[in-house]
Amino acid sequence: TPMGEVRDTIGRNHHIDSATVWMAGGGVKAGYTLGETDELGFNPISDPVPVHDLHATILHLLGLDHERLTYRFKGRDFRLTDVSGEVLEKLLV
Repeated sequence: TPMGEVRDTIGRNHHIDSATVWMAGGGVKAGYTLGETDELGFNPISDPVPVHDLHATILHLLGLDHERLTYRFKGRDFRLTDVSGEVLEKLLV
């Protein structure tokens, strides 16, 4: 990791804007790469994927509608994809 773990607060303090996810089978397009980072793998430079979109896509592949999958907490409905998740159609076969 080119960045240190020096922080004043709790939480992740290195590569906070990028991550790698490897998916195979289950309706995912084979051999497809989505997004690109800089040479350090630190900053996204093309096609960033919001986590809510990743969750919506995984739920879709499991046969679940992410907009209907909700739970009630303290009188409010919540969902894993919040209000912004969209299925990443370009990842699907």
